Amino acid sequence: MNATANDMLDPLTIAERWMDDGRMVALATVVETWGSAPRPVGSHLVIDGEGNFHGSVSGGCVEGAVIGEAMEVISEGEPRMLEFGVADETAWRVGLSCGGRIRVYVERIG
Repeated sequence: MNATANDMLDPLTIAERWMDDGRMVALATVVETWGSAPRPVGSHLVIDGEGNFHGSVSGGCVEGAVIGEAMEVISEGEPRMLEFGVADETAWRVGLSCGGRIRVYVERIG
């Protein structure tokens, strides 16, 4: 398969390659944002069963929290809708202090 440099960086392309390699994969997608959010709707983060990841849904500790949830989604097979926002007590803990909120859908794929 011939791939351009951009394809190699695309999280969905990476997910496809990981699945072709037999890895269990979860896909996290930003589905909604309010106010100031680091990444736009449609941004992706792919995570494999070993905790490797590629892409971005927010940055900082929010991604750490999403990766942790994704590991459980891979194990259990049940998708989850996550929400992080400044109104949440957890927002400061996970690093979303920019005044916005994001919703991230995490699902196992493949």
